[in-house]
Amino acid sequence: MAREQPEQQAPPVQRLRIRYAKRGRLRFTSHRDFSRAFERALRRAGIPMAYSSGFSPHPRISYATASPTGAASEAEYLEIALSAVCVPELVARELDAALPDGLDVLAVVEAGPGSLADQLTGSVWQIDLRDIEPDVVVPAVGAFLAADTAVTERMTKNGLRSFDARESVVSLRAEGTVLRLVARHLTPLVRPDDVLSAMARITPAFAPQNPLITRLEQGTLDATQQVVAPF
Repeated sequence: MAREQPEQQAPPVQRLRIRYAKRGRLRFTSHRDFSRAFERALRRAGIPMAYSSGFSPHPRISYATASPTGAASEAEYLEIALSAVCVPELVARELDAALPDGLDVLAVVEAGPGSLADQLTGSVWQIDLRDIEPDVVVPAVGAFLAADTAVTERMTKNGLRSFDARESVVSLRAEGTVLRLVARHLTPLVRPDDVLSAMARITPAFAPQNPLITRLEQGTLDATQQVVAPF
């Protein structure tokens, strides 16, 4: 007997792009946990989501370059597809009210042409080194920037992987014990903690234990090496 074919869902009638923040204790939310919380918020807010076709339909949500668990962020982005046209400002208000405090919707706009992921080619990070002296930080930054390569290691689902953290770094400067890092998005994606571990390999005295990492901006890395937000 032929298997019954799944119902085909209607195509989306509107796509919205959302900028949100991860703040306070919610910076420890994993991407999977955020995804679950966001889908619950969509249902509570009554957002008319478009669904994928197939035997297990799911809401059409496209995530892009999520910040690592433990890092705060003021510039996370995603895109949703809707089955009915909605006012972006109302979606922003209803979603923000439905999400827990610390996961905050900052803006919602109509999706423009092209892929959202293609517009996210760089990030600006702030790294607060609260447990290290400034006279250690500045030499460590200088040594890292002077290096042609800065190898680090990270455990992935496929095992321990080594890669160059230096290649992704566009700029890095110290303001006391606070670092400001501009990084381009390459493959593999270099995270701020990768840069810190690479710095520690070059300068053993540089050993921060509990850095507070925050993504300040995310967007297109332009010709002047500035990160321009997608909206």
